[in-house]
Amino acid sequence: MDGQIRTGAGGPMNSAPTQIHRTVALLGGAGSGKTTLAEALLLRAGAITRAGTVEQGTTVCDHEPEEIARGMTLGLSLAHLGWTGPDGAEHAITLADTPGHPDFVGGVDTALSVADVAVIAVSAVDGVTVGTRFAWAAAGAAGVPRIVVITQEDKARADFRRVLGELHAAFGDHLWALELPLGEEQAFRAIADLLSEHALVYDDAGRHRDEPLPAEAEAEEHRMHVEVTEEIVSHDDEQLEAYLEGKEPPARELERTLAREVATGEAVPVVVCSGVTGTGVDRFADLLCALSPSSLDHDGRIVIGGSADGEGAGEGAGAAGAELRVAPSPDGEPLLHVFRTLADPFVGQVSMFKVLSGVVRSGDRLHNATTGTDERIHGLFLLRGAEHLPVGALSAGEVGAVAKLTGSPSGSLLWSRTNGIARPAPLPKREPVFAVSLTPATQSDDEKLSSSLARLLAEDPTLVIDRTGGQTILRGLGDTHVAVAVERLARVFGVHVTTAPAPVAYRETIAGHAQVEGKLKKQSGGHGQFAVVQLRVSPLPPGGGFEFVDSVVGGSVPRTYIPAVEKGARDALATGGPHGHPVVDVRVELYDGKSHSVDSSEMAFRTAASIGVKAALAEAGTVVLEPISVVTVTVPSELQGTVLTDLSGRRGRVSATESAEDGRARVVASVPEAELGQYVLDLRSMTGGQAVLTITPGRYAKAPNSVKA
Repeated sequence: MDGQIRTGAGGPMNSAPTQIHRTVALLGGAGSGKTTLAEALLLRAGAITRAGTVEQGTTVCDHEPEEIARGMTLGLSLAHLGWTGPDGAEHAITLADTPGHPDFVGGVDTALSVADVAVIAVSAVDGVTVGTRFAWAAAGAAGVPRIVVITQEDKARADFRRVLGELHAAFGDHLWALELPLGEEQAFRAIADLLSEHALVYDDAGRHRDEPLPAEAEAEEHRMHVEVTEEIVSHDDEQLEAYLEGKEPPARELERTLAREVATGEAVPVVVCSGVTGTGVDRFADLLCALSPSSLDHDGRIVIGGSADGEGAGEGAGAAGAELRVAPSPDGEPLLHVFRTLADPFVGQVSMFKVLSGVVRSGDRLHNATTGTDERIHGLFLLRGAEHLPVGALSAGEVGAVAKLTGSPSGSLLWSRTNGIARPAPLPKREPVFAVSLTPATQSDDEKLSSSLARLLAEDPTLVIDRTGGQTILRGLGDTHVAVAVERLARVFGVHVTTAPAPVAYRETIAGHAQVEGKLKKQSGGHGQFAVVQLRVSPLPPGGGFEFVDSVVGGSVPRTYIPAVEKGARDALATGGPHGHPVVDVRVELYDGKSHSVDSSEMAFRTAASIGVKAALAEAGTVVLEPISVVTVTVPSELQGTVLTDLSGRRGRVSATESAEDGRARVVASVPEAELGQYVLDLRSMTGGQAVLTITPGRYAKAPNSVKA
């Protein structure tokens, strides 16, 4: 891209934007207060005039009917706001509110793929939860700087100091509190700013005034002030030298030094607020702007070359493509990352994107480097929940949306070039662990099902569709994930389906050797149908699939009919054995036969071969095979025994147990698929949601004698 795509860090930009842009991923467990915090930030910034509540279904970010009905965030939602910092600088912030429910971790991955900073919300009541640990790990894996905000400090049983201790125990000592609540629960109306050593006392409108620290808080506050100040200046030689001489840097200089540590992950600030009362919200916004990197402070990442779907044709980096960094220059060539698409009942498909380079304007024509489609930008807008805020142009680092990019699904890159393959850096792979079968309610639903499911998968790549045995199987990350997808299928696309547990994909294989004759002889006036095949049918080793062997000598079966014999054998195996399941791991050998110069045909030999294979299956008998999955469960060590006992009760065979880096236990087992239909739900129940589960297809093995259908 003419010097704009390059390796290395982004340097100074030639065009300084009038606003400083940043995208903030709001992460945390379910019930940690992310959406309420977003509402408070929007209110305090003047973007809305009245704060909604999750309970009443009136928040900006939780605006989908499925979210309102359940009272929780189910998908990634964007909310734009403007903020003026204490120094007068103008900031444009895009909040990316993410789900805390484990079924919807795809929304977290997507938000982190475009975020400049991750804000991890931790409830002052619940403390560090499974959701907190997941958010922390996800942000770390994505390489996104972190800030922790302790929320719900106004609630009963709120305990800032206990939660701060839990954070240090869970994530290390590089978390540094910058604020101390002065009073908790209903008395939480003020905070101590540890950098300036002032008290910020709040009124009912969420506005504060500076006051001296109360005497009872001075000792604790000063101790924490000294600790955090010494930590900050230790990373700056000039400040450290001045500090050792007794000259303490002012709060603004300490913030600038801390910001560099935040960007590299060396330090994680901890702040406190209440989204309900507004206490500390404005101070949190100020610190967010002062301490987190902006969108122009770091490069984007894309993959050039390789195959468009990310699967290389061979081994090595060349097959998969080369990862390059993109300098976020407004002067560069336009490059957009479409990170999420959403079907809107009123405007059609809405595509959310981040501008990685250059400037994009309404009316621009761009080429999709991932799918090869040419697109026209019909109209740009910012998102504030369901509200569209029209804009004429968006520059490097900004996040916006556009309607009707029908050829650009999630994970697309658009640029001004007309050739070449490129795609965003890949998201973490999330394997489905729960499945249902879908049955259309009417013929009209059946006709629309395939195209509607394709659009649903474009919205949420963590969903998977399988079509086997004439059935449509929808797979997801849990029962709620799948249920919401079915509801959206009906509400947005008008396709109604009934669901049932996904059937287990049993197979059969022949139990022994058989030598049979397949014969077709029909005469009904005119040309008849005649074909005879002599077959030897035998089992192959597990995973052998199907093997056809032509051993005919002397032309007893004309060469032109031998492919038809193979097709007939495949037809019989696919139709199913005595128990009704497809037959696998079979060798069919054609060694002799007969033909007629007039009455033989390809169809006659195909039918004769099918008759012969079915006769062989009936003569030798079959064995029912069941699919075996590889199950990996990571849990706290104290729950390892519970998981092992449960897996044993599911006919699981444990192949490995090991300790993970964080002291948790990892269990790997082979478990029959028939035992896993509700496993993700049972596992969450028995571990209190503390388990991480992956299920991947493994092999087939002989099923118990009780399994015959």
